[in-house]
Amino acid sequence: MRLAVSKDLQNIFEPKILATPQNYEEGISLFKNAVQEISGGQKVEAIAGGIAGPFDEKKRSLVGSPNLKDWIGKPFKQELEKICAAPVFIENDTAMVGLGEACFGAGRGYKIVAYLTLSTGMGGCRIVDGKIDEKTIGFEPGHQIIDAGKTLCPECDGLYLGQYISGRAIFKRTGKKPEEIDDPEFWRRIAFFLAYGLNNTIVHWSPEIVVLGGSLMNKIEIGAVQEGLANILKIFPEIPILKKAELADTGGLWGAMVFLQQKLGLDPVRNRGRVIIK
Repeated sequence: MRLAVSKDLQNIFEPKILATPQNYEEGISLFKNAVQEISGGQKVEAIAGGIAGPFDEKKRSLVGSPNLKDWIGKPFKQELEKICAAPVFIENDTAMVGLGEACFGAGRGYKIVAYLTLSTGMGGCRIVDGKIDEKTIGFEPGHQIIDAGKTLCPECDGLYLGQYISGRAIFKRTGKKPEEIDDPEFWRRIAFFLAYGLNNTIVHWSPEIVVLGGSLMNKIEIGAVQEGLANILKIFPEIPILKKAELADTGGLWGAMVFLQQKLGLDPVRNRGRVIIK
């Protein structure tokens, strides 16, 4: 859990970082205590944030989450509104980070931003004009099939991109955490798999820039991904800009601040690539 306060919806104060309990009731209790601490007893006007997984159609509870199974179907939004006596707006956590990167990080100044994150799992989103793009349920680029015949990686456990390159998949395949693997050829192969996924993302979303975040990007070289993509993506005259994310662990907090501006109707606009209130 990462929580922070903004008094003006222009900046966030020092974030509070806590381990997320797998148990839902423990998580709600921890969140309640943290909100009381960081608000300093002042009234909370509104809350926005992200959580891992797709939501029901009214954005009240999770309908799926590989990392937080006990949270699925629980009245998350309703309980937070009771705790804070304020409106609560929730989104997918990766979409929040993507919004932060598009407005304050590596994607600032660009109209159409594709954001992909590679860590324990894999996710992504599309940001257009500083807003999370419309969708029916959610964006799940980690679930795209890149190798139906399993010829690229016969030892990989599945057909989806996330089953090739996520931290969870790498550990299952090698018995090692990604940070324990230093073999350059191993990471060049991961970059090659990622290039296949980026080809699909780019031809579907047609972004100006692709921002790549998550802990695995500390191991994957952007140059290797660009090289692989240049050999695959032929329909467009050139590949989009590829950049690593810039906001590290605070991307979702910056994104939540922008999201709150939008939900409260405060007319956020761009100014030199940053989002401000008009």
